[in-house]
Amino acid sequence: MKFGLYSSIASPPRGEHIDRCIDEVIAEAQLAESCGFDSCFFGEHHQDADGFLPSPLIVATAVAARTRTLRVGTSVILLPLHHPVRLAEDAITLDLVSKGRLVIGVGIGYQPADFRAFSVPMDERLARFEESVQILRLCWAGEPFSFRGKHYDLEDVRIMPRPYQKSGPPLWIGASIAAAARRAGRIADGFVGTPSTSMANATELATIYKDAAREAGRPAHVVQMRDAWVASTRAEAEAVYGPHVMAAYKYYWDNKLAEFRSIPAGTPFTLQNLAPNRLVLGDPETCVREFHRWQKATGAETFLLRFRHAHSGGPPHEKIMEAIKLFGERVIPNCR
Repeated sequence: MKFGLYSSIASPPRGEHIDRCIDEVIAEAQLAESCGFDSCFFGEHHQDADGFLPSPLIVATAVAARTRTLRVGTSVILLPLHHPVRLAEDAITLDLVSKGRLVIGVGIGYQPADFRAFSVPMDERLARFEESVQILRLCWAGEPFSFRGKHYDLEDVRIMPRPYQKSGPPLWIGASIAAAARRAGRIADGFVGTPSTSMANATELATIYKDAAREAGRPAHVVQMRDAWVASTRAEAEAVYGPHVMAAYKYYWDNKLAEFRSIPAGTPFTLQNLAPNRLVLGDPETCVREFHRWQKATGAETFLLRFRHAHSGGPPHEKIMEAIKLFGERVIPNCR
């Protein structure tokens, strides 16, 4: 197994301390590299009151400049909001800066405010997404091309310089519904499962993805984002991490995200009800068992751990550093 961090960079309630959060995230990435983590990923949102950082590639560049082996990436860039040629060039630049350590994760987006910020109709997001994936691949190939689509019309384009990675950065697609998982199998280099879904749903989506990848003749690579925390005891893990993950889940619950729709009406909204078969939470031995169980169920080769949450801004930086160190000492060596 490989492990990475996923960092939601925000400073609720009004985003006043984002500069400090960026410094903390860079320090967390540096420690993660020294503790055996493989990667660090960042997401994208716009107009969030908590200041959720909108430019993941810029943060990834800062992390790449301060690390040596850690892969950096996005999970996810909201692809319909970007011109694919501009994004392809930015990705090439970071791939060169990092000497081939870049992974580009993309998704179609779900928050109306993100789309309002760029005057992009949400009902166009799927068509824009699929055209953009094609254009990214053509740009990274380094050969002249033209493209005729509904949203993009390109004539005689050739993007230089070439990416550091021969075929361009790996392109992962985040998916929380069956159609998106099938799409990832058809056109992507990897599938990223959403962190807050249950094991049963994660397994179903991973199976759909792997079947679609096999039909498309593509190798499958399953990545699971997980809400996870390690501490000396289960009680400590719940006390430190519980309030922060539940703040995120309250937002998902209220907005009826796909991964919460199957929970029966009237279910009490508590960590005890939501954690089983969803969170990886507890002492090191428990976490080791849980990751092996998740790998067996979903076929995941990589786990991205969401220690830092946007909706609460926590847990505190010093607690995240403690968890990274303990994870590197007691969990990673027993999951190789």
